[in-house]
Amino acid sequence: MATFGTLSDRLTETFRNLRTKGKLTAADVDGTVREIRRALLDADVALAVVKDFTAKVRERALGDEVNKALNPAQQVVQIVNEELIQILGGEQRRLQFAKTAPTVIMLAGLQGSGKTTFAGKLARQLESEGHTPLLVAADLQRPNAVNQLQVVAEQAGATIYAPEPGNGVGDPVRVSRDGVEHARRHQHDVVIIDTAGRLGVDAELMKQAADIRKATNPDEVLFVIDAMIGQDAVNTAKAFQEGVDFTGVVLSKLDGDARGGAALSVAAVTGRPIIFASTGERLEDLEPFHPDRMASRILDLGDILTLIEQAQQAFDEEEAMKMAEKLANEAFTLEDFLDQLQQMKKMGSMKKMLGMLPGMGQMKQQLDDFDEREIDRTEAIIRSMTPGERRNPKILNGSRRLRIARGSGMTVTDVNQLVQRFEQAAKMMKTVARGGTPNIPGMGPMPGIGRPGASSKRGKKGKPKNVSRSGNPAKRAAENAGFATPAANPTGSGFGLGGQKAPTEADLAEIQKLFGKG
Repeated sequence: MATFGTLSDRLTETFRNLRTKGKLTAADVDGTVREIRRALLDADVALAVVKDFTAKVRERALGDEVNKALNPAQQVVQIVNEELIQILGGEQRRLQFAKTAPTVIMLAGLQGSGKTTFAGKLARQLESEGHTPLLVAADLQRPNAVNQLQVVAEQAGATIYAPEPGNGVGDPVRVSRDGVEHARRHQHDVVIIDTAGRLGVDAELMKQAADIRKATNPDEVLFVIDAMIGQDAVNTAKAFQEGVDFTGVVLSKLDGDARGGAALSVAAVTGRPIIFASTGERLEDLEPFHPDRMASRILDLGDILTLIEQAQQAFDEEEAMKMAEKLANEAFTLEDFLDQLQQMKKMGSMKKMLGMLPGMGQMKQQLDDFDEREIDRTEAIIRSMTPGERRNPKILNGSRRLRIARGSGMTVTDVNQLVQRFEQAAKMMKTVARGGTPNIPGMGPMPGIGRPGASSKRGKKGKPKNVSRSGNPAKRAAENAGFATPAANPTGSGFGLGGQKAPTEADLAEIQKLFGKG
């Protein structure tokens, strides 16, 4: 996630240095804590939060849990991860709905923090969960705020209550109260009130927000804060807590390139949980906030659970079963490949999805260079083919490829590369479907996971492997002796975590449960 990019890089580098040490001394721990403190301060985290965080990490890192650990460096990473989870709120907190409808949700925050956009995102998410939200346009101060909410409501497919034109006209307290009554009469089970903001905290803003809260008695008051405003976020959050009070926090613009200190400060300073994180401009770019998953992302440990949840929403299980059957029967075509591309596009940004994989922080440059439009170009090429060509790419001769290139606005080289990549991918998928070992181009077969005995017959043919062919007898003997010596640590990893174990039956059962196949 872009907001935590610099912080993640600094912490990852610090832990990489730790992994070179077999045993940690007090000086090693102090040096690590010092680097963590600098990284957090550079990320604009509030000083009080930094002091408390580093004190707890140091105390635990010098304790018995690290001294007695088989891998002290891993134990320190685990401690930092656990303490990060605590300052981010500890456990996930969901929206709390009223026992008797409608549930009233009031949005508060400064102007430009993203309240109106969040209102549309929340309405869309609630609609997908079976609720019937009503958006209430109570921001009557900002120019065209009512029009903006109307546009957002239309995009989200939500109903809006906007009796006043805004632009300084109308009473926001009366509109809010009437909006709740309107929702009750028209069977809306959730009311989302979009209130006015200011460029800065002032008495008029606080009084208006407090009056709306008093008139509507909301079940949730969500404070929407811009994750890019840095240290000022803490002062703003404190002012709103004292003037209006709120039950939860929404972090907006987490896809920005700011340092992200607000996210690590606001929950610890206010004692209020972060409930949602807005990660993009599209209405789909809204995630429930999970402190443990966010901590994992910051430490470049990945966020596989969120990736799985997004895949579950985008991919149809019945279609996935059909696709698996086609792969097993070697019937996977370019038409199927096109369907898969369209399913992937539903999941959102490819960069964002790839960034959720563990260790992807070390491939930052490759992620930045990744062109999202490549998927659109691939789709254009496939759509320029006839149904027969999609089902059987082997009939693509020179004239057909030239026609496809012209139809898609691409070159013949692009068409050739796509067909070549598809054939390689199909071959890999067939191998995996049969239980074999995929041979990744440029990497060779993946060791240790192939079928038992799959290569034993091939190994008997031809010249034996790992035998020196040097013409010098002495050199040949020395090299053959070197081949005979086993590697010191054949199953290690770049992070010193050791070889990975095969998944147990319990692990497989848990994965099946995640995909709803329990």
